[in-house]
This record gives sequence, structure tokens and C-alpha cells, in this order.
Amino acid sequence: MSSSRTGRPPVQRTAGRRPATSRSSRDNPVRRLYTHAQKAWDRPLTAYYLILGGSLLITVLGLVMVYSASQITALQLALPGSYFFRKQFLAAVIGGVLLFAGSRMPVRLHRALAYPILAGAVFLMALVQVPGIGMSVNGNQNWISLGGSFQIQPSEFGKLALVLWGADLIARKQEKRLLNQWKHMLVPLVPVAFLLLGLIMLGGDMGTAIILTAILFGLLWLAGAPTRLFVGVLGVASAIGVILIKTSPNRMARLACIGATEPRSGVADCWQAVHGIYALASGGLFGSGLGASVEKWGQLPEAHTDFIFAVTGEELGLAGTLSVVALFAALGYAGIRVAGRTEDPFVRYAAGGVTTWITAQAVINIGAVLGLLPIAGVPLPLFSYGGSALLPTMFAIGLLIAFARDEPGARAALAMRQPRFGRKRAGGPPGPRRWNTMRRRASAARPSGER
Repeated sequence: MSSSRTGRPPVQRTAGRRPATSRSSRDNPVRRLYTHAQKAWDRPLTAYYLILGGSLLITVLGLVMVYSASQITALQLALPGSYFFRKQFLAAVIGGVLLFAGSRMPVRLHRALAYPILAGAVFLMALVQVPGIGMSVNGNQNWISLGGSFQIQPSEFGKLALVLWGADLIARKQEKRLLNQWKHMLVPLVPVAFLLLGLIMLGGDMGTAIILTAILFGLLWLAGAPTRLFVGVLGVASAIGVILIKTSPNRMARLACIGATEPRSGVADCWQAVHGIYALASGGLFGSGLGASVEKWGQLPEAHTDFIFAVTGEELGLAGTLSVVALFAALGYAGIRVAGRTEDPFVRYAAGGVTTWITAQAVINIGAVLGLLPIAGVPLPLFSYGGSALLPTMFAIGLLIAFARDEPGARAALAMRQPRFGRKRAGGPPGPRRWNTMRRRASAARPSGER
């Protein structure tokens, strides 16, 4: 062992050194990225920004794709190329007003609107079956003409009605401690849901009926329904569904087109399903370019409505379709987070119902385009063409935004925010106007002239 000049062994200084493992984990960029992402997810306003930003991005991208996918269809009908885009843009503007109104309404007003919206939806859905008032589109008697080229589909508002009314009903029964009895769990929720389903099925729209069924099961699951009730309701719904499918050659043909690779698959004509796959396959990684779709030139039916996701894949490629899926996934995550963190029963059930609605509809639409599910004829929420579907969906997004603002910690975080052009600083000269961040704390230790 070597010694120092004083004859003493050298002193090993290890007290000030940090372990190599902590330094490596600190310097690891993947670990740092994961830590920052985890902190971002845990912030009080994460759900608020995800719902607001995700829904707006989906709507804007949907407007772009509606304009691209609908031009050829409009020209074939001797209409201006921007005809469908202008109608969708008008619906988006009205929907934006509804979104803002829904996001600013207090919870008690949402609950007060539940019964009027349900009564209005039932009345309009019954009015559809009156000869001379109801209209048939693509074989489904589910439309009412408003004059000119404007139509309304009342069954779309039935989804919103079931969410609001069902959430208010279950919340009131929970407050009275009645949900531990099976009859209070099912009545009158299931009979009213079946009434809405019956009115929808009178018009032949099974796709919308499937979405309402998903909302019903979502509400029952959130209410804590036991397994035997789930099995009973699911058995009844499945039996009715099998009968409706077996008695309709059109629905049987749609089932036969699952996974089809040729336009003619046995006895079924799978033209739409197969050309949707062709559109996705020809898009590649980044697509053929915005507006450069080939399938929308008459090959792909309903290119701007039910199969707009296929045109998105052809023009924007895998990157574009994955972006749309990621936005819906973020929206679904935020809705689940709002429903899981609230203490208000109505907010929990309403947020869960809206999340089930949007997520189930997106899965059914995308699954049909991918050939994994039968074509149900439901639009992609916030994305496909159709004002009747866009308006109630945007109001439902407004509900989620309002609930996210009331999430624990979110209201305090929003209260700390200062408008960009806010008040002058008290007790000192005017300073730079800036946003207050969530990290800035109200400090008694700072000088009186600072915030």
C-alpha cells in the first residue's frame, strides 16, 4: 500500500459521492421523460386540457377530412364542391356554442335538463314514424325534414337523453340508498331504455340501438349492478338482437362481410367493406396526400360519413389514423379519470355514460372500417359528416369539460390563473403581464408588490 508524505495511508473520500445507480437513473433520458410524463398526468388540469384539446382537434381534423372526402360526392349530385363542408362547418359553430354553454352550466342545471331532453327526444322519435313527417334515408326511417336540405335525426339526441336522465335517476336512488335492491336498480331505467330502443328499431337503425345498449350497460356497471343482473339484461338484449339480425337479410349480409377481401363474398355484396380496406391499404405510412384519395371517386360509398376513417387512412396514412385513434384514447382516458375522481354521484354516472357513448361509437365505426366488425352505420363521433350527430356530441363534451373543471384541485388551479390582460399589480409599478402557473404559490413572504 502506498503512503503519503506524512507516512499515513491516503484517506479515501467517499462520503461526498453519490451512488452510481442514482446518477445513472437521473441521467437516463427515458427515465426523466417517464418522470415528467407521470407528473403531467397527475396534474389537476390534465383531464380538462385533454377533453378540451382532444375534442377540438378531432372536430377540426374532421372538418378538413369532410371537405376532402365529400367534394366528389357533391359534384356528382350537381352541388358545389364545398356543399357538405359548409353544412358541417355551420353545425360545428352551433355545436361550439352548445359546448361552451354546457361547460359553463352548473351541475344542478344539467340535472334539471334531464327530463325535458328525455321527453323531447321521445316525442321526436315517435314523430318520425308519423307518415308525411318522418323520412327514410338509406332504408332507415329515422329522420325528420326541417325544410330545404336540413334534416334531423332524433335518435342521436336519444343518446344524450339516456345519459342525463339515467345519471340523474341513479344518483337520486343512491342518495336514498335504494340501489341495493334489484328492482330499484332496473326500474325504471331499463324499461325507459327499452322504450328508446324500440322507437329506434321501428326505423331499422340497429347501429344507434347498439350504442344506446352500451350506454345502458355502462350506467348499470357504474351503479354497481351485480353480475346476475348484468347477465339477465345482457341475455334479453342478446336474444332480441339475434332475432332482429336473423330476420333481416341486410344485417345477415353485413355479418358475412367481416374480414372479406373480395367485393363479392358468397351471397353478400361486400363492396363498401372491401373498398374501405383498399383505401387503408393504399395509404401506406404517410398517405397519398390530402385530397388525393382515389376511392372517394365513386368507389367507396359514404366516404364522408360512415367511412371517413378509410379516406383518412388513404390520404394521411397510418400516421393520420393512429393520430385519430390516439385522440379518442386520450378523450376516453380523461372521461374515465373525471368519473373516477369525483365525489358527486351524478357527475360520476354522467361522465361515465358520455365516455361509454363516445368510446363505444368510435370503436364500432373504426372496427367496421377495418373489417373487424359488421358495418353498423354509425358515424365517427366529432369526425364524420352529420349535424344531428355532431350537436349532441359536442354538448356532451361540454358536460365533460364542466365536470373536469370541478375535479378536486382543478377549480383551485383555475382560480390561480390570471387573465393575460389582467389587473395591474397592487402596490407597485406596472410589471409584465403573464399567466400565473400552478407552481406559483400565494406567498406571504414575498414583497407586497409581487404576485
